[in-house]
Amino acid sequence: MINKFILTISLLTCLSQVDAAHAATYKIATISPDGLSSMKKLRAGVKRIEAETDGRVKFKIYPGGVQGDDQTVLRKMRIGQLHGGAVAAGSLTRFYPDLQIYNLPLQFQSYEEVDHIRREMDQMISDGLAASGIVSLAFSETGFAYLLSQKPVRTIADLKGLKAWIPDNDPIAAELIKSFGVSPIPLGITDVLAGLQTGLIDAVMAPPSIALALQWHNHVSYMTDLPMVYIYSILAMDSKAYKRISDKDKVIVSSVIDSMFLEMESENRLDNQKAYQAMKSIGIDAIAADNIDEWRAVADESIETLIASGEITPESVRLYLSNLQKYRDSSTAESD
Repeated sequence: MINKFILTISLLTCLSQVDAAHAATYKIATISPDGLSSMKKLRAGVKRIEAETDGRVKFKIYPGGVQGDDQTVLRKMRIGQLHGGAVAAGSLTRFYPDLQIYNLPLQFQSYEEVDHIRREMDQMISDGLAASGIVSLAFSETGFAYLLSQKPVRTIADLKGLKAWIPDNDPIAAELIKSFGVSPIPLGITDVLAGLQTGLIDAVMAPPSIALALQWHNHVSYMTDLPMVYIYSILAMDSKAYKRISDKDKVIVSSVIDSMFLEMESENRLDNQKAYQAMKSIGIDAIAADNIDEWRAVADESIETLIASGEITPESVRLYLSNLQKYRDSSTAESD
């Protein structure tokens, strides 16, 4: 009887040691301010993960850019100072350039199209990042970006001479914006407000909720009423850190994060609608774009230029556009 008791205690000790070996705290950074509803959900989600894994998996969140911008976060992930980050998708292009297919200008025309294409193609992007050592825990929609400027922009010709912000270290954004005749000014996102205040830049492209949260709306007078680009972020982890999580706990992490980000996306869409109306109500003039066909023609030309530059593969672009056209054709057939 005593031997059985000792054996049982030994087994329990071994099991607890196995769990302890897998227990770890993972450091995740983001430039998102701590007060946003999405950050509150993220904090609630990581607490739930800690509880459901009995403390084996913990996440420490560094919000508000305290660990630096997206590129700095990725650099710290590479050397092990951080284990992951919630970063703009564009910051990950060096790991998998084709993730920018969703950011091609003036392609998506509705959120229904976005939802369909993402169901078809998110996995391809996740696989492409994984091949370069980045685990995508979740994709997070930021929303449709609008052009906000200090002078009215109705036509392609009105774009000439604009000094527009683009994210630093984003070669694809630079190629695209040059196709429209705009002078790209690369800056870290934390420097954009100062750039608007000093006149270094006079235009930004951003979803309304972001423009409001970062106070950019105080330094522009016009919003071109045309969704230019779809923007999304990725909650990413370095694959070496992710491998330290047990298979059992990975199931919990994935389930909690999937549920959390599904709620976030729904709220983000509502927040963007409210922010759009709020900017109009405080005096920003929403002006209609003239000659939409010309805008789309230049956008299509910019995509061809991007492919020719080698910044994105023609195969991914063709697959994306083919899926988009199939969806539109099926939607048209259903409505007839």
